[in-house]
Amino acid sequence: MEIGVVNGMRKDREDAMFAHVQQFGLKVCQLTNWDPARWTRELAAKVVAQSAATGVRVCAVWAGYSGGPLRWNFTEGPSTLGLVPPGLRAQRVEDLKKGAEFAKWIGAPAIITHCGFIPENMSDPEYAPVVEAIRQVAEHCAGLGVGFWFETGQETPVVLLRVIEEIGTGNLGINLDPANLLMYGKGNPIDALDVFGAYVRNLHVKDGCCPTNGRELGREVQVGAGKVNFPEFLRKLKGLGFDGEMVIEREIREGEEQNRDIRETVANLQRWWA
Repeated sequence: MEIGVVNGMRKDREDAMFAHVQQFGLKVCQLTNWDPARWTRELAAKVVAQSAATGVRVCAVWAGYSGGPLRWNFTEGPSTLGLVPPGLRAQRVEDLKKGAEFAKWIGAPAIITHCGFIPENMSDPEYAPVVEAIRQVAEHCAGLGVGFWFETGQETPVVLLRVIEEIGTGNLGINLDPANLLMYGKGNPIDALDVFGAYVRNLHVKDGCCPTNGRELGREVQVGAGKVNFPEFLRKLKGLGFDGEMVIEREIREGEEQNRDIRETVANLQRWWA
């Protein structure tokens, strides 16, 4: 088990891309980027060089996509997020393919993304086209020797399992964000392991609360202050033989509060896992 942190690939720190990780004494991260224009050979070379110099390993690339607004709620989210919006789908497939190529260039094992509010009803006319779009990305990843991992949140565990089974490319996995399952009202993360536990490759260590109305997600909170029940969640993961990375994601502005929360979470993870 390795503990890491989400690490934004920001333009203003291209010459010290892993400083955010190093300040916590960590050696692993997910590298995140929402601007597909930055997936270049030149930037990849910088990542490789700085990773070697700092000893920080990129365990996956979190790949964002272009085109249209992104609304993290229940009202506009289904029509703006992931590969679900028909008018944005083709461009985002290409964006994710470029993200996979970047992952290949830097030696990362996989890309991760949100695929959106995948329809739960298999007879929904948009269900098959969404699955086909995901298949196109997954097959491109497979051709590069790169994994394609779903970050949980906008789909139920059963829908996610179904899509993985239907696509069946062999390189599919899950970046399990236990807080998202609660914040989106899609499931309990401990019970979800009974559904898709075999596909969990790494974690977002994040905590949250359930929605309190039908339009807005539940709140993200400091790890240990929400509904995940991390000690029990980690016990169950350990029983399943999980050996992936635990990547801390604290979704507040970077600064002293976030730093303090991340350090506290590192200490708690070490204690809970032991």
